[in-house]
Amino acid sequence: MSLEIREAGPDDLDGVVAVFLDCWRQSYRGVLPDRLVDSMTDEAANDLWGRALSDKDATVVIAVRDVVLGVTRYAQAGSTGLVHSLYVSPDARGLGLGRRLLDRAAADLAAAHATSASLWVFADNAPSIGFYAACGWLPDGVTRIQDEFGEPEIQLRKALV
Repeated sequence: MSLEIREAGPDDLDGVVAVFLDCWRQSYRGVLPDRLVDSMTDEAANDLWGRALSDKDATVVIAVRDVVLGVTRYAQAGSTGLVHSLYVSPDARGLGLGRRLLDRAAADLAAAHATSASLWVFADNAPSIGFYAACGWLPDGVTRIQDEFGEPEIQLRKALV
């Protein structure tokens, strides 16, 4: 079966949650503290993505080949796009899905007249920072620590025009 990149719907919740939890539990292990990785329960992930899929102010796009292999969520705030998340199944890494999903988000945001976009990544997540840099997303000097995670994050930005 060929790869399909499409908007997600409510029926995609289980597949999106599976990719998200695989990434959270495998990719973040050793990058983030175990207490944080272990805090993402199945219930919390279902609640998080259930809300995301019903949010009319954001778009969720998935990569599907028999099963969901990747997901991105993005929205626009004025002339700035916001990429809220990007996850690719650890079993599908190296297939270019992350780049395709990220490019789709950037193209959709640009088509909606966003002139730049930003995203947040954990400061200790060197593999993801390297991936984003290869896609043209660079640190803009802004950092944060969200109460729910308690770990430093850096903001990356990309011009869309």
